[in-house]
Amino acid sequence: MGKRIVFIWLLLAFAWVAKSQNYMIKGIVTDSITGEPLPYVAVILKGTTIGATTDLDGAFTLSSSSKVRTLQVSYLGYTEKELKFVPGKAEHLKIQLAPTSINLSEVIIKPGKERYRKKDNPAVTFIKNAIARRESNDPRNHDYFRYDQYEKMVFAMNDYQPKPKKDGKAGKFDFLTEFIDTLEVGKTILPVSEREKIQTVYYRKDPKTEKRVVQATKAAGVDEVFSRDGMQQFLNEVFREVNIFQNDIPLFLNRFVSPMSTMGPNFYKYYLLDTVEVAGQKCVDLGFAPFTPETFGFTGHLFITLDSTYFVQKVKLNVPKKINLNFVGGMTIEQTFDRAPDGTRIITKDDINVDFKLTEKSKGMYARRLNIYSNQAFEGPDDPKVFEESAPIIIPMEAYRRSADFWEENRPTEAGTRKQNNVELLMAKLRSVPIFYVTEKVVSILTSGYIATNKIPEKSKFEFGPMNTYISGNAIEGARFRVGGTTTTAFSKRLFLDGYLAYGSKDRKLKYDGIVEYSFIDKKDYRKEFPVHSIRFEYLYDINQLGQQYMYTNKDNMFLALKRQKDTRATYLRNMELTYYREHYNGWAYGAVLRIFKEYSTGYAAFDRIGPDGQITATDSYRMSEVEFKFRFAPNEKFYQTRNYRYPITLDAPVFTLNHTMAFQDVLGSSYDYQKTEIGIQKRFWFSAFGYVDILAKAGKVWTKAPYPLLILPNANLSYLVQPESYTNMNAMEFINDEYASWDITYFMNGTLLNRIPLIKKLKWREVFSFRGMFGHLTDKNNPYISEQNEGLFLFPQGSYLMDPSTPYMEAGVGIENIFKFLRLDYVWRLTYKDHPGIQTKGIRFMMKLSF
Repeated sequence: MGKRIVFIWLLLAFAWVAKSQNYMIKGIVTDSITGEPLPYVAVILKGTTIGATTDLDGAFTLSSSSKVRTLQVSYLGYTEKELKFVPGKAEHLKIQLAPTSINLSEVIIKPGKERYRKKDNPAVTFIKNAIARRESNDPRNHDYFRYDQYEKMVFAMNDYQPKPKKDGKAGKFDFLTEFIDTLEVGKTILPVSEREKIQTVYYRKDPKTEKRVVQATKAAGVDEVFSRDGMQQFLNEVFREVNIFQNDIPLFLNRFVSPMSTMGPNFYKYYLLDTVEVAGQKCVDLGFAPFTPETFGFTGHLFITLDSTYFVQKVKLNVPKKINLNFVGGMTIEQTFDRAPDGTRIITKDDINVDFKLTEKSKGMYARRLNIYSNQAFEGPDDPKVFEESAPIIIPMEAYRRSADFWEENRPTEAGTRKQNNVELLMAKLRSVPIFYVTEKVVSILTSGYIATNKIPEKSKFEFGPMNTYISGNAIEGARFRVGGTTTTAFSKRLFLDGYLAYGSKDRKLKYDGIVEYSFIDKKDYRKEFPVHSIRFEYLYDINQLGQQYMYTNKDNMFLALKRQKDTRATYLRNMELTYYREHYNGWAYGAVLRIFKEYSTGYAAFDRIGPDGQITATDSYRMSEVEFKFRFAPNEKFYQTRNYRYPITLDAPVFTLNHTMAFQDVLGSSYDYQKTEIGIQKRFWFSAFGYVDILAKAGKVWTKAPYPLLILPNANLSYLVQPESYTNMNAMEFINDEYASWDITYFMNGTLLNRIPLIKKLKWREVFSFRGMFGHLTDKNNPYISEQNEGLFLFPQGSYLMDPSTPYMEAGVGIENIFKFLRLDYVWRLTYKDHPGIQTKGIRFMMKLSF
């Protein structure tokens, strides 16, 4: 998550450009009848582009050196107002706007302090009737549905006003004024990232299928330093298309309760505010706000027709000012709908505007995601073979190369008339300034972990990295120094070379890893990008830390070097692998690995072999030649792709895994017969605005007689960092099993409890509860202490134990995340097997986690 949110931080960092502050104008805008503050009111200096918009409390601030002395205040549904002011005496303005047309006999005004009742409330009855009819006009009730969609996403510096130089000399960034844009509300912005896409969406009811065919797509801006597809996937999840007719609305990687949810009457207060005309239809203006403003809900308006269909003609959504949501200073969502001749609901526009802020007082960034829909029809595609495509999103290569004329011809008028190549020109000029050029390179290295070997990154054929692995350490090697790198698609779109050299100051041994991989399909950026279809050969000699496997980071990550105890449970491993692996768009993946390895004992992990007469003989190594088959099913999986890892964006869909490994004694020099099977399932369960639970369950069994390095060694986390799929208070190789069943349950409550505690709720902390454990068992055939069948086994190292099959290992944790918006602290304690010497029964763990 951290690498994804770094994008938002990078954009916010551009707000360092200074603003002019010759005089300040501050004030608050309220409704003249209700006295309630009005958010997103445009306040501008008359006849200029200098202005601001009010926040959710109706407050605004703007600065200027202009000689204009008249404010122009405007807001949809209210009479525009002009107000003269005196500079230096305009910091406490109170401006009231009058509604343009309001029939008080039809309005139920929300009083300042009221006792809201659901029973016998006409607003609640009205929304229940609308919710009951929400499915009746769904366009996906038809056998086929198709439409064209234009999407535009813009990130910009908010309220950008350059500060003139006191000495009158030109500054390095004076050219930025050429790229300033003015919004409809009068706010000035400086766009620094822009994405556009034109696509056609095809839907089939039976079998249920949706395909998106992209006709054109392009992107430019400061986010070019990130993975192109990974960033697009991330933004798609952050700014999902909003469907208010579902119970939950996925947005900012969270779940918001929809005002049209079946649980809406228990989550929201509803108010009948007015009757207005929308698109020629007489509608009720139904206002709503959550009972608890800190929870993940909206405030806003539903405009619903005054007829038996309860048709939603328009919707406006805002986030409450007190919501427990990071980096979002304000947000509006506006959607409009048309009614097809048969009464079907058709969305025509989905417009999201967001103010991102690092702090309450910062100007931050402005973001807009605009979707415009057209050419809706209830018919299938011209080419029925579209539904036979394996990919859900079909992007032909020509979509990336559309001409400016194509964009001008196909871009909707509503998307704006500003020159659309402004961001490309802006980036070209910024890169001509040395300080920006160097800064962009440094940010690229920090986010990707690699250093390009060409001044133009796209032409770099080889890159050094990952940089966070160059210096680390452990008890066996002492200080570990490593250098490595990988070829890129500039070298070949199908053939990739990867590897590293490492050296330990204590063991004074050279380690290495070399990979040659051939992809059967062209790659755009990385060899591991989805979908993988390749054959790979790898040869490795390195240290093997038994019972310590990290799922989403490299074992040489320097931040893992600080441990709560010495990680001496290690061997040396010489490994040769030939791997075939293939992934499909439907979620299926499978592979086969031919693996030949030799594992060498150390003073900390000895191989004391038991002979036929019970005699113990020190063995230097053993050899295995095995075949592993892998199966994985992860439908609709979403992740952020980097060169070496995939970080899950959402875990909404289940992930199933099945692996089986086999070896036969004396075949290709194998020392043992070996059969091992493991299965796993992972799933996230959402409780709407009340958080979510991540559940991971695994089970496995070694069917044959095998030495302890080949048995099941639970994954111990010896670092102070929170690491997924590992046990926090377990020692490495503390337990050795040949069959197991494990679980890992974590509940992220999104502040459900803390949001209700006075004062504490202002900190916007969020609760985390975890419970993980394992049932384990070692059968007699693999127990070296049973003399009847222990020939060929290795004695267990000191400090290793057998588990009681009826007593699982368990640990629990209570934590708080979102401390200072990035820190998570967990207090974790061990529940069973607390009598083992040298263990840690409780402790504090932490992690850095940036999230909304």
